[in-house]
Amino acid sequence: MKKLILCLFLLPLLAISQNDSEYTIFENGLIKPNPKDIQKFEAGMAAHNKKYHGAGPFGARVYTISNGTNVGGYMWVMGPLPWSAMDNRPAQQGHDEDWNKNVMPYILPDGDQTYWKFEGDLSNFPKDFNIKNLLVDVYDVKRFQGKKAMDLLKKVKKVMVEKYPDEAYGIYTNEFSSTKEGKDIAFVSFFEKSAWLGEDIEFAKNYNEVHGDDSFSAFLRDWGEVTNGSQTEVWVYRPDLSGISGAVKAASRQ
Repeated sequence: MKKLILCLFLLPLLAISQNDSEYTIFENGLIKPNPKDIQKFEAGMAAHNKKYHGAGPFGARVYTISNGTNVGGYMWVMGPLPWSAMDNRPAQQGHDEDWNKNVMPYILPDGDQTYWKFEGDLSNFPKDFNIKNLLVDVYDVKRFQGKKAMDLLKKVKKVMVEKYPDEAYGIYTNEFSSTKEGKDIAFVSFFEKSAWLGEDIEFAKNYNEVHGDDSFSAFLRDWGEVTNGSQTEVWVYRPDLSGISGAVKAASRQ
Protein backbone atom coordinates (compact mmCIF):
# COMPACT_ATOMS: atom_id res chain seq x y z
CA MET A 1 0.00 0.00 0.00
CA LYS A 2 2.85 2.42 0.62
CA LYS A 3 3.48 2.62 -3.14
CA LEU A 4 -0.10 3.81 -3.39
CA ILE A 5 0.63 6.59 -0.93
CA LEU A 6 3.22 7.90 -3.30
CA CYS A 7 8.25 9.76 -5.07
CA LEU A 8 3.86 20.72 -14.32
CA PHE A 9 3.15 21.26 -17.25
CA LEU A 10 4.12 24.89 -16.62
CA LEU A 11 0.70 26.33 -17.36
CA PRO A 12 -1.42 23.52 -15.98
CA LEU A 13 0.38 23.37 -12.67
CA LEU A 14 1.16 27.02 -12.08
CA ALA A 15 -1.28 26.85 -9.21
CA ILE A 16 1.07 24.45 -7.46
CA SER A 17 4.02 26.80 -7.33
CA GLN A 18 2.65 30.30 -6.82
CA ASN A 19 4.43 31.78 -3.82
CA ASP A 20 5.87 35.21 -3.15
CA SER A 21 8.67 33.93 -0.91
CA GLU A 22 11.69 31.99 -2.11
CA TYR A 23 11.28 28.25 -1.99
CA THR A 24 13.93 25.56 -2.22
CA ILE A 25 14.66 23.14 -5.03
CA PHE A 26 16.81 20.11 -5.74
CA GLU A 27 18.82 19.71 -8.93
CA ASN A 28 18.71 16.08 -10.08
CA GLY A 29 21.07 14.82 -12.73
CA LEU A 30 20.46 11.34 -14.14
CA ILE A 31 23.83 10.00 -15.24
CA LYS A 32 24.49 6.80 -17.16
CA PRO A 33 28.19 5.92 -17.34
CA ASN A 34 29.71 3.77 -20.04
CA PRO A 35 29.80 0.23 -18.55
CA LYS A 36 33.44 -0.20 -19.53
CA ASP A 37 34.44 2.97 -17.67
CA ILE A 38 32.53 2.66 -14.39
CA GLN A 39 35.65 2.62 -12.20
CA LYS A 40 37.05 5.73 -13.86
CA PHE A 41 33.66 7.42 -13.70
CA GLU A 42 33.20 6.70 -10.00
CA ALA A 43 36.72 7.85 -9.16
CA GLY A 44 36.22 11.11 -11.04
CA MET A 45 32.75 11.67 -9.59
CA ALA A 46 33.88 11.06 -6.01
CA ALA A 47 36.85 13.40 -6.27
CA HIS A 48 34.78 16.10 -7.96
CA ASN A 49 31.99 16.05 -5.38
CA LYS A 50 34.32 16.05 -2.39
CA LYS A 51 36.21 19.03 -3.83
CA TYR A 52 33.37 21.18 -5.18
CA HIS A 53 30.16 19.88 -3.56
CA GLY A 54 31.21 19.10 -0.01
CA ALA A 55 29.24 21.66 1.99
CA GLY A 56 26.48 24.27 2.00
CA PRO A 57 23.69 24.67 -0.55
CA PHE A 58 25.85 23.18 -3.32
CA GLY A 59 26.45 19.98 -1.39
CA ALA A 60 25.65 16.91 -3.48
CA ARG A 61 24.66 13.32 -2.84
CA VAL A 62 24.87 10.45 -5.31
CA TYR A 63 22.52 7.47 -5.52
CA THR A 64 22.55 4.32 -7.62
CA ILE A 65 19.22 3.35 -9.20
CA SER A 66 18.25 -0.26 -8.48
CA ASN A 67 15.29 -0.89 -10.81
CA GLY A 68 13.23 0.35 -13.73
CA THR A 69 14.33 1.78 -17.05
CA ASN A 70 17.17 3.69 -15.38
CA VAL A 71 18.62 0.68 -13.55
CA GLY A 72 22.39 0.92 -13.37
CA GLY A 73 22.25 4.69 -13.60
CA TYR A 74 23.31 7.25 -11.02
CA MET A 75 21.28 10.14 -9.64
CA TRP A 76 23.36 13.20 -8.70
CA VAL A 77 21.35 15.42 -6.34
CA MET A 78 22.31 18.94 -5.24
CA GLY A 79 20.36 20.94 -2.67
CA PRO A 80 18.13 22.04 -1.14
CA LEU A 81 18.80 25.59 -2.31
CA PRO A 82 16.81 28.57 -3.64
CA TRP A 83 16.89 29.51 -7.30
CA SER A 84 18.81 32.68 -6.44
CA ALA A 85 21.76 30.57 -5.27
CA MET A 86 22.21 29.20 -8.77
CA ASP A 87 23.86 32.45 -9.83
CA ASN A 88 26.72 31.65 -7.46
CA ARG A 89 27.14 27.95 -8.12
CA PRO A 90 30.76 26.73 -8.27
CA ALA A 91 31.33 27.20 -11.99
CA GLN A 92 34.67 28.87 -11.38
CA GLN A 93 37.81 27.71 -9.58
CA GLY A 94 38.22 24.87 -12.04
CA HIS A 95 34.83 23.26 -11.35
CA ASP A 96 33.69 22.94 -14.96
CA GLU A 97 37.13 21.97 -16.18
CA ASP A 98 37.35 19.21 -13.58
CA TRP A 99 33.92 17.86 -14.51
CA ASN A 100 34.66 17.96 -18.24
CA LYS A 101 38.00 16.24 -17.79
CA ASN A 102 37.34 13.64 -15.11
CA VAL A 103 33.62 12.80 -15.36
CA MET A 104 32.18 13.69 -18.77
CA PRO A 105 34.47 11.39 -20.83
CA TYR A 106 32.93 8.37 -19.12
CA ILE A 107 29.25 9.34 -19.45
CA LEU A 108 26.79 8.14 -22.09
CA PRO A 109 24.70 10.85 -23.82
CA ASP A 110 21.26 9.62 -22.67
CA GLY A 111 21.08 11.30 -19.26
CA ASP A 112 18.56 13.81 -17.94
CA GLN A 113 18.43 16.95 -15.78
CA THR A 114 15.43 17.96 -13.66
CA TYR A 115 14.66 20.54 -10.97
CA TRP A 116 12.25 19.70 -8.18
CA LYS A 117 10.51 22.13 -5.85
CA PHE A 118 10.24 20.96 -2.25
CA GLU A 119 6.61 21.10 -1.10
CA GLY A 120 7.14 21.55 2.63
CA ASP A 121 3.44 21.96 3.45
CA LEU A 122 2.72 18.48 2.08
CA SER A 123 5.81 16.75 3.48
CA ASN A 124 6.74 15.49 6.93
CA PHE A 125 10.22 15.34 8.43
CA PRO A 126 9.52 14.78 12.14
CA LYS A 127 13.09 14.09 13.25
CA ASP A 128 16.71 14.03 12.16
CA PHE A 129 17.83 10.89 10.33
CA ASN A 130 20.50 9.48 8.03
CA ILE A 131 19.67 8.66 4.42
CA LYS A 132 20.30 5.11 3.28
CA ASN A 133 17.62 4.10 0.75
CA LEU A 134 14.89 6.03 -1.06
CA LEU A 135 11.62 4.84 -2.58
CA VAL A 136 10.79 7.38 -5.29
CA ASP A 137 7.27 7.35 -6.74
CA VAL A 138 6.81 9.78 -9.65
CA TYR A 139 3.33 10.60 -10.92
CA ASP A 140 2.12 11.82 -14.30
CA VAL A 141 -0.52 14.51 -13.67
CA LYS A 142 -3.12 15.15 -16.35
CA ARG A 143 -3.22 18.57 -17.97
CA PHE A 144 -4.84 21.28 -15.85
CA GLN A 145 -5.35 18.89 -12.92
CA GLY A 146 -2.43 20.07 -10.78
CA LYS A 147 -4.46 21.83 -8.11
CA LYS A 148 -6.78 18.85 -7.66
CA ALA A 149 -3.78 16.55 -7.29
CA MET A 150 -2.27 18.79 -4.63
CA ASP A 151 -5.58 18.96 -2.76
CA LEU A 152 -5.68 15.17 -2.67
CA LEU A 153 -2.14 15.09 -1.31
CA LYS A 154 -3.30 17.29 1.56
CA LYS A 155 -5.59 14.43 2.56
CA VAL A 156 -2.64 12.03 2.38
CA LYS A 157 -0.61 14.38 4.58
CA LYS A 158 -3.34 14.32 7.25
CA VAL A 159 -3.27 10.52 7.32
CA MET A 160 0.51 10.37 7.42
CA VAL A 161 0.81 12.84 10.29
CA GLU A 162 -1.93 11.22 12.37
CA LYS A 163 -1.20 7.55 11.70
CA TYR A 164 2.51 7.51 10.82
CA PRO A 165 3.90 10.50 12.74
CA ASP A 166 7.47 9.19 12.83
CA GLU A 167 7.76 8.38 9.12
CA ALA A 168 9.71 10.91 7.05
CA TYR A 169 8.68 11.59 3.48
CA GLY A 170 8.90 14.44 0.98
CA ILE A 171 6.64 15.75 -1.78
CA TYR A 172 8.28 17.48 -4.75
CA THR A 173 6.95 19.05 -7.95
CA ASN A 174 8.84 19.26 -11.23
CA GLU A 175 9.71 22.87 -12.09
CA PHE A 176 10.08 22.18 -15.83
CA SER A 177 7.94 19.15 -16.54
CA SER A 178 7.00 17.94 -20.00
CA THR A 179 3.72 16.55 -21.29
CA LYS A 180 5.81 13.83 -22.96
CA GLU A 181 7.74 12.63 -19.90
CA GLY A 182 5.05 12.41 -17.22
CA LYS A 183 7.27 13.41 -14.31
CA ASP A 184 5.19 15.91 -12.38
CA ILE A 185 4.90 15.01 -8.70
CA ALA A 186 7.29 12.87 -6.66
CA PHE A 187 6.59 11.17 -3.34
CA VAL A 188 9.89 10.21 -1.72
CA SER A 189 10.02 7.78 1.22
CA PHE A 190 13.15 6.95 3.21
CA PHE A 191 13.94 3.49 4.56
CA GLU A 192 16.86 1.59 6.03
CA LYS A 193 16.18 -2.09 5.45
CA SER A 194 14.64 -3.74 2.38
CA ALA A 195 12.13 -5.61 4.57
CA TRP A 196 10.30 -2.27 4.85
CA LEU A 197 9.26 -2.62 1.20
CA GLY A 198 7.27 -5.75 2.02
CA GLU A 199 5.43 -4.42 5.05
CA ASP A 200 1.68 -3.85 4.95
CA ILE A 201 1.10 -0.53 6.71
CA GLU A 202 -2.69 -0.78 6.27
CA PHE A 203 -2.89 2.61 4.62
CA ALA A 204 -6.42 2.08 3.26
CA LYS A 205 -7.71 1.18 6.73
CA ASN A 206 -6.02 4.17 8.32
CA TYR A 207 -7.20 6.51 5.58
CA ASN A 208 -10.80 5.45 6.24
CA GLU A 209 -10.34 6.00 9.96
CA VAL A 210 -9.13 9.56 9.36
CA HIS A 211 -11.47 10.61 6.55
CA GLY A 212 -14.52 8.38 7.04
CA ASP A 213 -15.89 5.04 5.84
CA ASP A 214 -15.16 4.21 2.18
CA SER A 215 -13.20 7.46 1.79
CA PHE A 216 -10.18 5.59 0.47
CA SER A 217 -12.20 4.23 -2.44
CA ALA A 218 -13.20 7.79 -3.26
CA PHE A 219 -9.56 8.86 -3.01
CA LEU A 220 -8.49 6.18 -5.49
CA ARG A 221 -11.22 7.24 -7.90
CA ASP A 222 -10.29 10.91 -7.61
CA TRP A 223 -6.56 10.19 -7.91
CA GLY A 224 -7.19 8.13 -11.02
CA GLU A 225 -9.09 11.03 -12.56
CA VAL A 226 -6.19 13.47 -12.17
CA THR A 227 -3.23 11.22 -13.02
CA ASN A 228 -2.17 9.04 -15.94
CA GLY A 229 0.00 6.64 -13.98
CA SER A 230 3.30 6.43 -12.15
CA GLN A 231 6.75 4.91 -12.04
CA THR A 232 8.70 3.75 -9.00
CA GLU A 233 12.44 3.56 -8.40
CA VAL A 234 14.61 2.53 -5.47
CA TRP A 235 17.68 4.70 -4.96
CA VAL A 236 20.63 3.63 -2.79
CA TYR A 237 22.75 6.36 -1.23
CA ARG A 238 26.46 6.18 -2.10
CA PRO A 239 28.50 7.98 0.59
CA ASP A 240 31.72 7.08 -1.22
CA LEU A 241 30.66 9.10 -4.27
CA SER A 242 28.91 11.96 -2.45
CA GLY A 243 30.21 15.30 -1.29
CA ILE A 244 28.06 15.42 1.85
CA SER A 245 26.90 12.84 4.36
CA GLY A 246 23.45 11.31 4.52
CA ALA A 247 22.52 13.31 7.61
CA VAL A 248 19.19 15.15 7.24
CA LYS A 249 18.15 17.75 9.79
CA ALA A 250 14.40 17.97 10.27
CA ALA A 251 14.62 21.73 10.77
CA SER A 252 16.01 22.17 7.25
CA ARG A 253 12.93 20.51 5.75
CA GLN A 254 10.26 22.55 7.52
